[in-house]
Amino acid sequence: MHLLELSVDPARFPTRAVYPFNLRVVQETARVPLDAHVTFFAGENGSGKSTFLRALAHRCGYHIWDNAGRSTGRHNPFADRLYECLDLRWRSGAMPGAFFAAEIFRNFAELLDAWAASDPGLLAYFGGSSLTDKSHGQCNMAFFASRFRVPGVYLLDEPESALSPRRQLELLRILVDASSAGDAQFVVATHSPILMSLPGARVLTFDACPVGEIAYRNTDAYRLHRKFFDER
Repeated sequence: MHLLELSVDPARFPTRAVYPFNLRVVQETARVPLDAHVTFFAGENGSGKSTFLRALAHRCGYHIWDNAGRSTGRHNPFADRLYECLDLRWRSGAMPGAFFAAEIFRNFAELLDAWAASDPGLLAYFGGSSLTDKSHGQCNMAFFASRFRVPGVYLLDEPESALSPRRQLELLRILVDASSAGDAQFVVATHSPILMSLPGARVLTFDACPVGEIAYRNTDAYRLHRKFFDER
Protein backbone atom coordinates (compact mmCIF):
# COMPACT_ATOMS: atom_id res chain seq x y z
CA MET A 1 0.00 0.00 0.00
CA HIS A 2 1.12 3.54 -0.77
CA LEU A 3 -1.59 5.64 0.88
CA LEU A 4 -2.34 4.71 4.49
CA GLU A 5 -4.83 7.19 5.91
CA LEU A 6 -6.90 10.28 5.28
CA SER A 7 -7.68 12.56 8.20
CA VAL A 8 -10.05 15.53 8.44
CA ASP A 9 -9.20 18.72 10.33
CA PRO A 10 -12.44 20.57 11.23
CA ALA A 11 -10.46 23.54 12.50
CA ARG A 12 -9.70 24.39 8.86
CA PHE A 13 -13.34 24.33 7.71
CA PRO A 14 -14.14 27.70 6.07
CA THR A 15 -17.84 27.21 6.95
CA ARG A 16 -20.19 24.60 8.41
CA ALA A 17 -23.33 25.90 6.72
CA VAL A 18 -22.63 25.13 3.05
CA TYR A 19 -21.90 21.94 1.07
CA PRO A 20 -19.73 19.94 1.54
CA PHE A 21 -18.97 21.22 5.04
CA ASN A 22 -22.61 20.91 6.12
CA LEU A 23 -22.61 17.15 5.50
CA ARG A 24 -22.82 15.19 8.74
CA VAL A 25 -20.34 12.61 7.46
CA VAL A 26 -17.79 15.37 6.83
CA GLN A 27 -18.31 16.96 10.24
CA GLU A 28 -18.17 13.70 12.22
CA THR A 29 -15.47 11.69 10.42
CA ALA A 30 -11.98 12.28 11.82
CA ARG A 31 -10.09 9.65 9.84
CA VAL A 32 -10.59 7.23 6.94
CA PRO A 33 -8.27 4.18 6.90
CA LEU A 34 -6.86 3.42 3.46
CA ASP A 35 -4.17 0.85 4.31
CA ALA A 36 -5.53 -1.89 2.07
CA HIS A 37 -4.67 -2.72 -1.52
CA VAL A 38 -8.33 -2.05 -2.40
CA THR A 39 -10.71 0.09 -0.34
CA PHE A 40 -14.36 0.46 -1.31
CA PHE A 41 -16.53 3.42 -0.34
CA ALA A 42 -20.12 2.14 -0.04
CA GLY A 43 -23.26 4.11 0.68
CA GLU A 44 -26.50 5.53 -0.60
CA ASN A 45 -26.69 8.32 -3.18
CA GLY A 46 -25.77 11.57 -1.46
CA SER A 47 -23.95 9.87 1.41
CA GLY A 48 -20.71 11.73 0.68
CA LYS A 49 -18.51 8.97 -0.76
CA SER A 50 -17.90 10.75 -4.08
CA THR A 51 -17.39 14.04 -2.24
CA PHE A 52 -14.60 12.48 -0.18
CA LEU A 53 -13.11 10.73 -3.22
CA ARG A 54 -12.89 13.94 -5.27
CA ALA A 55 -11.39 15.81 -2.30
CA LEU A 56 -8.84 13.01 -1.94
CA ALA A 57 -7.95 13.35 -5.62
CA HIS A 58 -7.39 17.10 -5.23
CA ARG A 59 -5.30 16.54 -2.09
CA CYS A 60 -3.15 13.97 -3.92
CA GLY A 61 -2.69 16.38 -6.82
CA TYR A 62 -4.46 14.13 -9.35
CA HIS A 63 -6.16 15.99 -12.18
CA ILE A 64 -9.94 15.69 -12.59
CA TRP A 65 -10.96 15.96 -16.22
CA ASP A 66 -14.03 18.11 -15.69
CA ASN A 67 -15.56 20.06 -18.56
CA ALA A 68 -14.05 23.50 -18.04
CA GLY A 69 -16.79 25.08 -20.17
CA ARG A 70 -19.60 23.81 -17.96
CA SER A 71 -21.51 26.41 -15.99
CA THR A 72 -24.07 26.14 -13.20
CA GLY A 73 -26.89 28.44 -12.30
CA ARG A 74 -25.67 28.89 -8.74
CA HIS A 75 -21.98 29.05 -7.80
CA ASN A 76 -20.83 27.48 -4.53
CA PRO A 77 -17.37 28.84 -3.68
CA PHE A 78 -16.87 26.06 -1.10
CA ALA A 79 -17.78 23.10 -3.31
CA ASP A 80 -14.21 22.02 -4.09
CA ARG A 81 -12.46 23.14 -0.92
CA LEU A 82 -12.76 20.04 1.28
CA TYR A 83 -9.30 18.92 0.18
CA GLU A 84 -7.83 21.94 1.99
CA CYS A 85 -8.96 20.35 5.27
CA LEU A 86 -7.51 16.90 4.62
CA ASP A 87 -4.18 15.43 5.66
CA LEU A 88 -2.73 12.27 4.11
CA ARG A 89 -0.35 9.69 5.53
CA TRP A 90 1.80 7.89 2.97
CA ARG A 91 4.00 4.85 3.48
CA SER A 92 7.03 6.21 1.61
CA GLY A 93 6.02 9.58 0.24
CA ALA A 94 3.39 10.64 -2.27
CA MET A 95 2.81 8.47 -5.32
CA PRO A 96 1.54 9.35 -8.81
CA GLY A 97 -1.94 8.19 -9.69
CA ALA A 98 -5.19 9.04 -11.45
CA PHE A 99 -8.83 9.87 -10.81
CA PHE A 100 -11.60 8.24 -12.85
CA ALA A 101 -15.30 9.11 -12.89
CA ALA A 102 -17.57 7.62 -15.54
CA GLU A 103 -19.63 10.81 -15.77
CA ILE A 104 -16.66 12.92 -16.89
CA PHE A 105 -14.43 10.36 -18.59
CA ARG A 106 -15.80 11.32 -22.01
CA ASN A 107 -14.06 14.68 -21.59
CA PHE A 108 -10.71 12.89 -21.29
CA ALA A 109 -11.46 10.60 -24.25
CA GLU A 110 -12.23 13.60 -26.48
CA LEU A 111 -9.07 15.39 -25.37
CA LEU A 112 -7.06 12.25 -26.10
CA ASP A 113 -8.44 12.25 -29.66
CA ALA A 114 -7.33 15.87 -30.07
CA TRP A 115 -3.82 15.10 -28.80
CA ALA A 116 -3.59 11.96 -30.96
CA ALA A 117 -4.16 14.08 -34.06
CA SER A 118 -0.58 15.30 -33.67
CA ASP A 119 0.79 12.26 -31.81
CA PRO A 120 -1.01 9.07 -32.97
CA GLY A 121 1.26 6.95 -30.78
CA LEU A 122 -0.71 8.03 -27.72
CA LEU A 123 -3.53 5.68 -28.71
CA ALA A 124 -1.20 2.69 -28.29
CA TYR A 125 -1.62 3.11 -24.54
CA PHE A 126 -5.38 2.65 -24.84
CA GLY A 127 -5.76 -0.38 -27.11
CA GLY A 128 -4.50 1.25 -30.30
CA SER A 129 -7.67 3.06 -31.38
CA SER A 130 -9.76 6.07 -30.44
CA LEU A 131 -11.70 5.66 -27.20
CA THR A 132 -14.57 7.70 -28.65
CA ASP A 133 -15.07 5.07 -31.40
CA LYS A 134 -16.02 2.54 -28.72
CA SER A 135 -19.21 2.18 -26.71
CA HIS A 136 -19.25 3.85 -23.30
CA GLY A 137 -18.49 0.56 -21.55
CA GLN A 138 -15.81 -0.50 -24.04
CA CYS A 139 -14.16 2.91 -23.74
CA ASN A 140 -13.97 2.60 -19.95
CA MET A 141 -12.65 -0.97 -20.07
CA ALA A 142 -9.92 0.00 -22.55
CA PHE A 143 -8.76 2.65 -20.10
CA PHE A 144 -8.82 0.28 -17.12
CA ALA A 145 -6.94 -2.50 -18.91
CA SER A 146 -4.14 -0.16 -20.00
CA ARG A 147 -3.80 2.38 -17.19
CA PHE A 148 -3.81 0.01 -14.21
CA ARG A 149 -0.60 -1.66 -15.40
CA VAL A 150 1.23 1.46 -14.23
CA PRO A 151 2.19 1.60 -10.51
CA GLY A 152 0.30 4.22 -8.52
CA VAL A 153 -2.86 5.10 -6.61
CA TYR A 154 -6.15 4.97 -8.52
CA LEU A 155 -9.29 6.72 -7.31
CA LEU A 156 -12.38 5.39 -9.10
CA ASP A 157 -15.84 6.95 -8.80
CA GLU A 158 -18.54 4.42 -9.72
CA PRO A 159 -16.46 2.65 -12.40
CA GLU A 160 -19.27 0.13 -12.87
CA SER A 161 -21.36 2.77 -14.66
CA ALA A 162 -22.05 1.67 -18.26
CA LEU A 163 -20.62 -1.80 -17.57
CA SER A 164 -22.67 -4.97 -18.02
CA PRO A 165 -22.44 -7.60 -15.25
CA ARG A 166 -19.98 -9.52 -17.42
CA ARG A 167 -17.82 -6.42 -17.87
CA GLN A 168 -17.98 -5.79 -14.13
CA LEU A 169 -16.56 -9.27 -13.58
CA GLU A 170 -13.78 -8.42 -16.04
CA LEU A 171 -13.06 -5.22 -14.12
CA LEU A 172 -13.03 -7.24 -10.89
CA ARG A 173 -10.34 -9.48 -12.38
CA ILE A 174 -8.32 -6.43 -13.49
CA LEU A 175 -8.49 -5.02 -9.95
CA VAL A 176 -7.46 -8.36 -8.44
CA ASP A 177 -4.49 -8.76 -10.80
CA ALA A 178 -3.30 -5.14 -10.51
CA SER A 179 -3.58 -4.97 -6.71
CA SER A 180 -2.05 -8.42 -6.21
CA ALA A 181 1.07 -7.32 -8.09
CA GLY A 182 1.66 -4.92 -5.19
CA ASP A 183 2.32 -1.74 -7.19
CA ALA A 184 -1.23 -0.43 -7.64
CA GLN A 185 -3.61 0.68 -4.91
CA PHE A 186 -7.31 1.42 -5.44
CA VAL A 187 -9.90 3.50 -3.62
CA VAL A 188 -13.29 2.90 -5.24
CA ALA A 189 -16.68 4.53 -4.63
CA THR A 190 -19.25 2.02 -5.87
CA HIS A 191 -22.75 0.57 -5.66
CA SER A 192 -21.67 -2.70 -7.29
CA PRO A 193 -21.87 -5.85 -5.14
CA ILE A 194 -19.78 -7.58 -7.82
CA LEU A 195 -16.84 -5.22 -7.33
CA MET A 196 -17.19 -5.09 -3.55
CA SER A 197 -16.80 -8.88 -3.42
CA LEU A 198 -13.07 -8.57 -4.16
CA PRO A 199 -11.25 -10.87 -1.70
CA GLY A 200 -9.25 -9.04 0.95
CA ALA A 201 -10.73 -5.63 0.17
CA ARG A 202 -11.84 -3.24 2.90
CA VAL A 203 -15.38 -1.88 2.62
CA LEU A 204 -16.20 1.41 4.36
CA THR A 205 -19.79 2.58 4.72
CA PHE A 206 -20.70 6.23 4.35
CA ASP A 207 -24.22 5.51 5.60
CA ALA A 208 -22.82 5.65 9.15
CA CYS A 209 -21.32 8.64 10.92
CA PRO A 210 -18.42 8.55 11.31
CA VAL A 211 -17.36 6.49 8.30
CA GLY A 212 -16.63 2.93 9.42
CA GLU A 213 -15.79 -0.54 8.17
CA ILE A 214 -18.62 -2.89 7.24
CA ALA A 215 -18.72 -6.55 6.29
CA TYR A 216 -19.44 -7.15 2.61
CA ARG A 217 -22.58 -9.18 3.32
CA ASN A 218 -23.93 -6.38 5.52
CA THR A 219 -23.79 -3.73 2.81
CA ASP A 220 -27.06 -2.54 1.28
CA ALA A 221 -25.61 -3.33 -2.16
CA TYR A 222 -25.33 -7.01 -1.24
CA ARG A 223 -28.43 -7.35 0.94
CA LEU A 224 -30.84 -5.63 -1.46
CA HIS A 225 -29.61 -7.59 -4.49
CA ARG A 226 -29.80 -10.84 -2.51
CA LYS A 227 -33.31 -10.02 -1.29
CA PHE A 228 -34.46 -9.09 -4.79
CA PHE A 229 -33.25 -12.32 -6.38
CA ASP A 230 -34.58 -14.43 -3.49
CA GLU A 231 -38.03 -12.80 -3.58
CA ARG A 232 -38.44 -11.43 -7.09
